Amino acid sequence: MTVNNGETQPLRGVASDGAIESTPWYKKISKSNLVMGAVVVAVLLFYFLSGSPSPSAANHGGKIPIEEPPLPPVPPEAYDGIMYRPFCIHHADDSGRTVRLVQTSMQNPSQQWSSLPCYHESQRSKIWNSQPQDETDTFGAPDAKLDVKLDTHAFPQRETPILGFGGAFTEAAALNFHSLDKTGQEAVLELLFGESGLGYAQGRVHMNSCDFSIKSYSFDDVEDDFTLKHFDTAVEHDVESGMIDLALRATSKLKAWSSDDGMDGVLRLYASPWSPPAWMKQPTWQDHPGATHADDMLGSAQPTCIKDGTGPDSPYAKAWALYFSKFLTAYENLGLPFFGVTPQNEPEFPAPWEACSHTPLTESEFIGYHLGPQLKKDHPDVKILGFDHNKDHIVAWVDELLGDTSGDYVSGTAYHWYAGGNNRILDGALGAPNMHRLQEHINGDPKHFLINIESCHCPYTGYGGGDIDVYWARAERYAHTILSDLAAGSNGWMEWNFILDSQGGPNHLGNLCDTSLLAVPHRAKNAPEDFPPLMEWEHTNASARFGANVGDGRTLPELNALGFPAKYLELGVVVQPIYFYMGHISRYIRPGSRAVMGLVDQADSDDGTLTFRPKGQTVAGGGINDLAQPDVEITVWPCEGSTRQSFRWDAVSKQLQVYGHDWLGAPTTSCVSNYPHESLMGLVLVQCDKKHGAATLDVVKYDNYTNFVVTNGKEKNDCFTIAALGNQGGAYGPRGGAQISLGSCTSDAAKFDYDEETSEIRSSFYADETGSNEVCVTTGWPFLQMGAFDTPNGEAQKTVVILNEARSEANYAVKDDGKLLVTGSIGPRTIQTLLID
Repeated sequence: MTVNNGETQPLRGVASDGAIESTPWYKKISKSNLVMGAVVVAVLLFYFLSGSPSPSAANHGGKIPIEEPPLPPVPPEAYDGIMYRPFCIHHADDSGRTVRLVQTSMQNPSQQWSSLPCYHESQRSKIWNSQPQDETDTFGAPDAKLDVKLDTHAFPQRETPILGFGGAFTEAAALNFHSLDKTGQEAVLELLFGESGLGYAQGRVHMNSCDFSIKSYSFDDVEDDFTLKHFDTAVEHDVESGMIDLALRATSKLKAWSSDDGMDGVLRLYASPWSPPAWMKQPTWQDHPGATHADDMLGSAQPTCIKDGTGPDSPYAKAWALYFSKFLTAYENLGLPFFGVTPQNEPEFPAPWEACSHTPLTESEFIGYHLGPQLKKDHPDVKILGFDHNKDHIVAWVDELLGDTSGDYVSGTAYHWYAGGNNRILDGALGAPNMHRLQEHINGDPKHFLINIESCHCPYTGYGGGDIDVYWARAERYAHTILSDLAAGSNGWMEWNFILDSQGGPNHLGNLCDTSLLAVPHRAKNAPEDFPPLMEWEHTNASARFGANVGDGRTLPELNALGFPAKYLELGVVVQPIYFYMGHISRYIRPGSRAVMGLVDQADSDDGTLTFRPKGQTVAGGGINDLAQPDVEITVWPCEGSTRQSFRWDAVSKQLQVYGHDWLGAPTTSCVSNYPHESLMGLVLVQCDKKHGAATLDVVKYDNYTNFVVTNGKEKNDCFTIAALGNQGGAYGPRGGAQISLGSCTSDAAKFDYDEETSEIRSSFYADETGSNEVCVTTGWPFLQMGAFDTPNGEAQKTVVILNEARSEANYAVKDDGKLLVTGSIGPRTIQTLLID
């Protein structure tokens, strides 16, 4: 029998000797299970017979008169009989609000964006007649508190709201889009830009070729053509490759349904170069002897690729700035005006594909002396976004770019989500505290905005790899990083290619990557039997690196059950779980939205139970910790009782150790570092040896607290301390991811409570007079997360997104400014969107 997770299960029990068990199922049910089942049935009967919950009222806003039946109250012991809340309940008040719930879950991967009832509980009638309305924690597992302030904007000083979500109109995306027939193309446009799809409202275009082109190209290869007399003003390559057609059709699709308020309904385009033409570049050691310029567009000299540098007198820097202007004009003449440009994609990386290195100084000079004045003259409405690389160095770059040389020309900052190393599992996992630091740097300019301009998983595709744990984890990382970035003040988030082929190309350097949609025209219902699985422009032999394409070897029913809808496969389109997780955010948080205050807080319980550690249990719950990886940041969050908050002190090695597994199930052991990471500015996980900087610790216990004293750090006998987040922690507040660093052992920030039985390290640093607001030391971030938004252009006025990365279910109670609004539960590896009107 095939179940939703793709595993094959026997229809009947199998004994240890391999024989089929003959014992009937009803004889194997224990007395305790029968009692539990009876309790569940009784509670559900009381629930519905009470007449209180009304999905009609919740979903349509109507106030349906309800007569309370004369039923006895449900006995209190019944509440503990059910571990998790069986329903979403909207606890109504006089505001007239309604609540809807949308869900996608790995527990039922073929049911995406499912609409679930959120039952209405009126003031005049109570479901649990013996309980006060605001009673929580009435089930076996306690309620995580989702504390929100739906009317309190997290960044009131910022002028720019959220500008939307999107991806890139690469040559690879255009080729794959046009490999589909007309029906498939229309489906892709609706999926990406339509009202029933993601509603993408931002797009990026590579100026000249990038790695996701089939070969290098530029629009002026005439050497020393400083006036660009030979520039191809028709940008024929981008027309012939289909890039222009795809962008124009996307624009039309978005305009056809979005609100016409000047904010929503506008496709904002950004141009980014990977490399200037070769004649503008300095030669490198790889070029032929005696070369006066680079042989091609691949790679880069350092500190900058620009021939003769970026000073005010460089003719090549001046010509390169003019090149920007001509490219913008060419696209505008074709009906595609640009909203912004970045001076250089990934300026810190002299990549093996098209590249051009910069330092903060050389990029500042290029903007201040050349690009800024050129665009001010020719395209004064086009914004310049600096940097365009990873979060680890974002603060240092913005410091320089907002300085005297270029500051007057820089309107925003673009960044990427990559970790920058060989462990691609860390992409999207690092640098959140740096985003909060950045907000403090730009608070003097309320117009400055931030865009995550490129994100993707590499290598290969979820469809091709075929492991549901991996491709679901990739979807979860998308959602986590988007919510984290928006909570830190980002104004938008873009993935990389809009659509690729089944193996993640074409890419002329073989840098295969994943994305939301994949073109598989050979699987279309009307495709000829001899249609090849890869197009003629795909030259990368992925099977030599990754083995056979698993997705191509599965049937449509199998793929449908595993989260790839068959109705789109029959059109030649793979819609991956990444897509649906993205949609839980982009469909509802439309341009013009703003983040509001919200944090998943510790459950209110007097017996020490937590969200993932129920009553009577000391072992951390939530499933495996897939963040037990070197370079993951050590932070503090409200306690949830999960493996991400479990630290074992080894008395022999005197190391603080974390255990887990990676996405492929390989076990991992990491230790806390002995000094803050140079770029991430806090302690991180490292390999458990001196070579990699693992801390040796003395755990010193006093009457009321514990110090973690680092004995092998750069400073003698420093202690673990909580380092406050910049910008007060943004939408999550100060307890939402503050880092662990090193400092004085006498500081209140260095006082912890280490419970060796539960392996939790707690702190009361943020505690109020009641003792609330405890935090626990965490690897990365908790399993249970959320984001809350004011969404005036969305389907509802307010939107709350809840993400559960755990392998366990969780109860929750949403409280708006302290008042109970919604109670419910979220399944393992599930995302929910609450739509509140």
